[in-house]
Amino acid sequence: MFLAIVMDLFNRQVVGWALQEERRSELVRDAFQMAWLQRQPGRKAGLLFHSDRGSQYAGQPFQQMLRDYGGQCSMSRQGTCWDNACSETLFGSLKVERLHGQRFETRRMAKDEVLPWLFWYNRKRLHSSLQYQSPIEYEQSGARQGARGPVED
Repeated sequence: MFLAIVMDLFNRQVVGWALQEERRSELVRDAFQMAWLQRQPGRKAGLLFHSDRGSQYAGQPFQQMLRDYGGQCSMSRQGTCWDNACSETLFGSLKVERLHGQRFETRRMAKDEVLPWLFWYNRKRLHSSLQYQSPIEYEQSGARQGARGPVED
């Protein structure tokens, strides 16, 4: 199983995700579309999408969809992972905190472990970069001061 996430870097919240058997462009497009529907930034918001250089991100299908939504892609040079560090940290935490040593007999069993952890991550996991608040608490605390909200097309 492969997991793709879209994280709002302001508050480290996972706003889109997809879990599929193959690592193809549909995986990241599904995660992106979920995030778009949740945040509704509008096509003129100046969306900047950070990712690694995987073919599912760098390939034409995802890049075209990103342009169609008014977004711009940000990828570090090969071998440099700075643009994607927050996501990589999340994946490391998921593996250590929830999945270490587990084997799943079915895809459903894998989803039943991963998805509750993602919800917990958004609601409960404290982050030093967010003043020791969870992603949702940080956003609700008014830290964004009016910067959140739909942007008109």
